[in-house]
Amino acid sequence: MTPHELLQHSDSGALWSAPASAEAGFYLPAAYQCALALRQLRVARGEQPRGYKIGFTNRNIWQRYGVYAPIWGTVYDSTLTFCDGKGVVSLAHTCQPRIEPELVFGMKATPAADASLEQLFAALDWLAPGFEVVQSHLPDWKFKAADTVADGGLHARLLIGRRVPVSTLAGSASELNDLLASAQVSLLKAGQVVDQGCGANVLDGPLHALQHFLLALRTCPGAPDLRPGDVITTGTWTDAWPVQGGQRWSAAFSGPLSPLEVEFHPA
Repeated sequence: MTPHELLQHSDSGALWSAPASAEAGFYLPAAYQCALALRQLRVARGEQPRGYKIGFTNRNIWQRYGVYAPIWGTVYDSTLTFCDGKGVVSLAHTCQPRIEPELVFGMKATPAADASLEQLFAALDWLAPGFEVVQSHLPDWKFKAADTVADGGLHARLLIGRRVPVSTLAGSASELNDLLASAQVSLLKAGQVVDQGCGANVLDGPLHALQHFLLALRTCPGAPDLRPGDVITTGTWTDAWPVQGGQRWSAAFSGPLSPLEVEFHPA
């Protein structure tokens, strides 16, 4: 599929007619270049990149989806919403949307080359609970890794809750990593628990997920580096669950993350 065709499907919410990976030679390197070309099309029409999403950091769901390593995609101003604990998100033009409870970082500086965990910690501004709405333009969420990359990293929406300065939570990377890895979450639909998870599910902790992503980003030809002000959502702590307009979901986080609620408006 061409970047223009990918954009048309993203705008309409229509399923792809065939996997992008069905094309000869369409493996992950080609998929990332296609995703970067799609990013340029979105920028050209006025959308602004606001950061990145990291996907498939939760090893517990690798076998379910047939993707066995993390991926990444771009978050835009048109897909991003901030709230103070309760938010509203439209599902318009999404395709088979699902919800994921995640931890989101905000950057205050561009991390050093080959950044250690301590250097990453020094570059962080804030952290917050988040709901990423992910989507797939292939039927029944059946895809290969290259398809997920071409499909914008499966990103559709990102709701970010109450932000807390990292400096108020920990004095070192190891302290922050321990705090976040041990944090728990319960994901609720209409007040009923549907899944539970913890921060350690994402590559042993969100800070490790960020470090893995940064290395991958900087080895991808043409990929823009992290910038001050960027947001990075680090991967779901649970499985991804189907959502519909009119539903209310919430996440009860432990530790430094506050609760987060979302109401979905119909597609």
